Amino acid sequence: MPSQGRGSATKALAMSAILLVSLTLHLKTAQAIDYVVGDAEGWTFTSEGWGKGKTFKAGDNLIFKYDNQLHNVAIVDANTYNTCKIPPGTKSSTSGNDKIALKEGTNYFVCTILGHCDAGVRLRVTAS
Repeated sequence: MPSQGRGSATKALAMSAILLVSLTLHLKTAQAIDYVVGDAEGWTFTSEGWGKGKTFKAGDNLIFKYDNQLHNVAIVDANTYNTCKIPPGTKSSTSGNDKIALKEGTNYFVCTILGHCDAGVRLRVTAS
């Protein structure tokens, strides 16, 4: 009988730990902020400097709003961002209302339509 009591206590403790981890993850998600890239203008040729002066955290969401007949958005690496040379097969989102969660560190985004990245439809933001 004593081991049955300990087993129940162990199960209760494990369940409490799982609940605490779940609650912590939920609170982090609940604290995420949604940012509309480019504000009222959306994801367009003036987006490159939009993130300056803003503070982002990992888990915050960027909402890319754009005319999907004119633009798209792709998550890229630093080299692609800096050179605007889009590798073949780069996957892009095309809904016109794309929500992308930021990862910790520097996040890079470009429009893959020929010439758009060079013309400023790109964004670099750092999330802590």
